[in-house]
Amino acid sequence: MQRYVIKLAYNGSNYHGWQMQENAHTVQSEINEKLSIILKEKINVVGCGRTDTGVHASEFYAHFDSNTIEWNFNDLVYKLNGFLPSDIVIFDLYTVPHGFNTRFDALSRTYSYYITLVKNPFNEHTSYYFNGQLNIAEMNKACCYLLDYTDYTSFSKLHTQTATNNCNIENAGFELIGNELIFTITANRFLRNMVRAIVGTMIEIGKGKISADDIKSIIEAKDRGKAGFSVPAHGLFLEKVVYNTP
Repeated sequence: MQRYVIKLAYNGSNYHGWQMQENAHTVQSEINEKLSIILKEKINVVGCGRTDTGVHASEFYAHFDSNTIEWNFNDLVYKLNGFLPSDIVIFDLYTVPHGFNTRFDALSRTYSYYITLVKNPFNEHTSYYFNGQLNIAEMNKACCYLLDYTDYTSFSKLHTQTATNNCNIENAGFELIGNELIFTITANRFLRNMVRAIVGTMIEIGKGKISADDIKSIIEAKDRGKAGFSVPAHGLFLEKVVYNTP
């Protein structure tokens, strides 16, 4: 058996997230089905993360084990893209050592959340429309405080199966580009709903409902009820995953 990795992207609008689940349409189930047909064996791909319903990925990796593939890899990628729906695209396929794991070997992941400040019919499924004024300087001040902590229980979905709520955030901040406000955050790992809860809390700061300094007491409370609302899933993208290898 050989281990392979596929690099892909998907628009999550039509899917109940990445992870396979009973009676739900997921990205993983689509890829499993199409790869199994082409390779004529049962394939189960393992993803680098578990994006929620409606969340997108502009860079995503998944590994799978298979008997030696006789296909030319470029031809296989072309064939696979022909079988998959238009909202999933495969960029590359390559071999890796058998112990490589796209989920557990990732050093960091970068997510971006897109907020449009002007109503736009062309990005309504990939950006959250916010109508109002935001103090971006205060929001970025609060983002700096995020880096001083490791326990982000206050931004985690309740009753998850994770052993720890500790994460190491490398950077976080907002950038205004035209009429679009983009929040970008990089960390070694993320909790369920973490990015969306952080963005919702930052919007409360930007609206002046709470101060940037309040973010410290929110984090220290380790209580999801102290943080702000979760912004909708459709503005969230997994943008980058970093590995030592390959």
